[in-house]
Amino acid sequence: MAASTTEESTGSSDLRSDGTTLGESVAEFISFSIGEDQYGVAIMSVREIKGWSGVTHLPKQPDYVRGVLNLRGVMVPIIDLRCRFGQGRTEASTMHVVIIVQLGGKLVGILADRVLDIVSIDANKVQPVPRVTRSNQSDLLSGLVTIEDGMIALIDLEHLISVSEGEAESLAA
Repeated sequence: MAASTTEESTGSSDLRSDGTTLGESVAEFISFSIGEDQYGVAIMSVREIKGWSGVTHLPKQPDYVRGVLNLRGVMVPIIDLRCRFGQGRTEASTMHVVIIVQLGGKLVGILADRVLDIVSIDANKVQPVPRVTRSNQSDLLSGLVTIEDGMIALIDLEHLISVSEGEAESLAA
């Protein structure tokens, strides 16, 4: 994806569409936890963070699709990442959060235990995910970032949504 540039009124630097200046390669993520594991999504994809309030369950959906949430008239499918990653279904409570993300024209909610922080890192520090097996679960990750107190696995939202696109479309119908 090529970033377009525009010159600021001062002319002192070029601003890229992702909010960084030319010559600067910073990636920003919202980090969150699922159990003891830390995950992250690109901050520019996050539209809203809500407390868990329950969802409307729909029949014949994969276990990891918890149902839909009515967000100001828009039906948003909620993905339980713990379940999607094969770690069992989340026993959601009012302490859990739903991170609403957007990719293209689609909104999807990610059920998480809690939001941790906003992380800014040098984009060159994102490491590829080791491919030990050809597993769909590992395809849901776009990279790994080492931070001072651990590691953050970055969620590949495009793949997450494309994998569950059939479910998302059937939920919206």
